[in-house]
Amino acid sequence: MKKLFPLLLFLLAVSWTKAGEPLYHEKYRPQYHFTPAHRWIGDPCGLIKHGGKYFGYSWGGAVTDDLLHWTELNDMAIVGLPDSIAAFTGSVVVDSLNTTGFGEGSMVAVFTSFDKVSKIQSQSIAYSTDGGITFRYYDGNPVLDIGSTEFRDPTVIWDKINKRWIMAVAKALDKKVAFYGSTDLRNWEWLSDFGPMGDSARSWECPDLFMLPVKGTDQWKWVLLVSINWAREQYFVGDFNGTEFVAEQTGSYPLYVDEGMDYYASRVFADYDSDSTDVYTLGWVNTWDYAPQAPSEWGKGVWSLPRKLTLDQVDGKYILCQEPVDALMELRGEPYRFSGKVKAGITPLPELSAMDNCYEMILKVSAEDDNQWWVNLCCDEGRKLTISYDPVSHFLKIDRTNCTDAQLPDCFARVAYARVHPVDGELTLSIYVDKSTVEIFTPGGEKTFTLLTYPGENQTGVELFSLDGATRFDIVAYPLESVHRN
Repeated sequence: MKKLFPLLLFLLAVSWTKAGEPLYHEKYRPQYHFTPAHRWIGDPCGLIKHGGKYFGYSWGGAVTDDLLHWTELNDMAIVGLPDSIAAFTGSVVVDSLNTTGFGEGSMVAVFTSFDKVSKIQSQSIAYSTDGGITFRYYDGNPVLDIGSTEFRDPTVIWDKINKRWIMAVAKALDKKVAFYGSTDLRNWEWLSDFGPMGDSARSWECPDLFMLPVKGTDQWKWVLLVSINWAREQYFVGDFNGTEFVAEQTGSYPLYVDEGMDYYASRVFADYDSDSTDVYTLGWVNTWDYAPQAPSEWGKGVWSLPRKLTLDQVDGKYILCQEPVDALMELRGEPYRFSGKVKAGITPLPELSAMDNCYEMILKVSAEDDNQWWVNLCCDEGRKLTISYDPVSHFLKIDRTNCTDAQLPDCFARVAYARVHPVDGELTLSIYVDKSTVEIFTPGGEKTFTLLTYPGENQTGVELFSLDGATRFDIVAYPLESVHRN
């Protein structure tokens, strides 16, 4: 008991934040999104499925069985980094054939090493023989160096046909993705460059290369996804022949992954178990314009809801579709239902307010006339997030210009727009509110909106507004339980 008592005091101490709030119950802390206990979390790195588990790094490691309940492995998975080197974004592979010589089945992290003195960005590797808990920095690093300060964020995949590794890595200010090939992850040969194309205003980074099924067919297509301008993502659909990527439907670009303000640097989970055709992804819920100023005391950064990806053909063009994973339904509590026309003006929904900004709302609104309506979320204290729709132009508008009680740069006060067409005279939205985040999905996931909100603690109100009382609302809302095991 003498040894146990100090341990209990230690556990009690670390379970509270500096501000005296219980761990995982701090102001702004999401309850069903992944956030680490105490640290910065940025771009999702090394997303893989292996041994029946999903791994994610940033570069602290975490693991989950269901993409929702995460267990942190450490604050820094890469060990042995020189003091002059910082580990930037990258990926993880499982070397089943021992191409590297680190051991059959070893896990290898491929990441950008940033030299703090020269500012050079090169690609390095680290290897794990303990199941992905720690990765030992390779003494022969860097394995790929072109002498650039803007060369980063490698994604590595295995090319079964040519039996070699393929790296997609960003030449950021050139607005290009470079492709390299290697048989051992140590020696790399340049294959081709893709870009500039689509949105090439400022920068490209965090490329990802993967295949997706096309809905209603047995067809799969290659997708190249690129984070752009330090704020958004675009994607290209086409073909990768093992050497170069060629985009189709070239006149359609840019195509944006998310229409909101805060979805970035997403990657898919590489499935090394090969036991499913489903493709899942996670993104970083943030934007570099204000990421360092995040007001959370417990740490900075949030990963998005896990999403299932597919492609659909709309008007002869391939469209990326994103839908929340089914596992989220297991978090649902007893539903609240509302159906009918509301009076002119504002109608509060206290039952939804009682869910304390931690719920899923399925919203259906009639869209056959020009009656003006909107829905206010996270409202009180004179602040709110407003969702509105113009049934004539079919533009959905998400307005957070007066939402947060935090001190953030002026650019946080933004409005997002996208054209969303009604189906059978109705607009349907799936809305996930989780303390300081909101994610919105249209039917089939053809449009998504992801954004941070940082509302005050009393901003839990939900209101419906109809200009003349002619709007019909149908709502099903579920409180969602916390995924934090403590």
